[in-house]
Amino acid sequence: MRNVLMIVSLVLSILIGLVIARGGGVGAGSGVTAKGGKIVVGLSLDTLKEARWQADRDLFVKRCSELGAEVKVQSANSDDSAQIRDVESLLTAGVNVLVIVPHDGLAMARGVEMANKAGVPVIAYDRMIRDCDLDLYLSFDNVKVGEMQAKYLLDHLPTPGKGSIVRIYGAPTDNNARLFKEGQDNVLKPYMDRGDIKVVHEDWAEDWKPENAKRITNAAISKGEKFDGILVSNDGTAGGAVQALMEEGLAGKVVVTGQDAELAASQRIVGGTQAMTVYKPLKILATTAAEVAVKMARGKSVVARQTIANGKSDVPSVLCDIIAVDKHNIVQTVIADGFLAYDDVYRSVPENQRPARPKVADAKPVDAAASAPK
Repeated sequence: MRNVLMIVSLVLSILIGLVIARGGGVGAGSGVTAKGGKIVVGLSLDTLKEARWQADRDLFVKRCSELGAEVKVQSANSDDSAQIRDVESLLTAGVNVLVIVPHDGLAMARGVEMANKAGVPVIAYDRMIRDCDLDLYLSFDNVKVGEMQAKYLLDHLPTPGKGSIVRIYGAPTDNNARLFKEGQDNVLKPYMDRGDIKVVHEDWAEDWKPENAKRITNAAISKGEKFDGILVSNDGTAGGAVQALMEEGLAGKVVVTGQDAELAASQRIVGGTQAMTVYKPLKILATTAAEVAVKMARGKSVVARQTIANGKSDVPSVLCDIIAVDKHNIVQTVIADGFLAYDDVYRSVPENQRPARPKVADAKPVDAAASAPK
């Protein structure tokens, strides 16, 4: 019996049929779903230490459950060997489709190969898995995330487009971190070439740990050079940078970027110590991923508008939209969408200084065929 996955990729408005077949024997880990049988989805996470990934898990599991599917969740605590063992365990448990958030996008190619041999389709969730035959990639336009961060920083420096900055990149093992940097470089390069922007310090924050971002910021401060902004790639590491600034009495005086619209970051934004974040509507991404995973487990077709190279093949990809968020539009975006609660975000802001409450809307899953940026 075969589990057949058909994915139609629409690239640059040209319909190109791309059919990917996964074959496997009957039994545990074969990816075979009996007609009317219970679908089991495997979710392998890099970590659950960050609030962002806890939210992804909960939203994904909830939607799968609504669709009648069971989800088996594993978290590797940012350990590549542990995550490979998690994937092996999920395959042995007989999952029908595998959704992976890799710690190391290159190391996880081995896990995809294991799934291929078992006939189980694999979705890379928000982080690309490189150098393997991957079935589908669901994420956001991560180069655009970096461009958005850099543009916001430039526009909000004391003298727009001019000044000295610190750059804190993400985990060197995360392919997304390199895409964020690529986007940032796209925007910054002309300003750096003219000498309008000077980078006084830069480094990678291993495993996206806030304490590593704090260490990088402390090192920048210790150099004694004044800087006007810190281009930080996510909210967790932005928190580490802000902590270092607070210890020096600089919090709120330096433009700090972020990403993920985490609660702590949103509180810093309304409190004035972090300037912005990039809102990636996780409710939409997680819900869409759940719907796609269940479709794939049932052998149904999934439509994607783009392909993204992973070093071995052009992977059919579904990319959701992103939004730059600061204190001026936080109510109309993350709060109005129901992603964060108004009272939680403004917990430390006096009632008479808060903006009006918004009407909260329910986020709806996107259609894969319509989700990619035009």
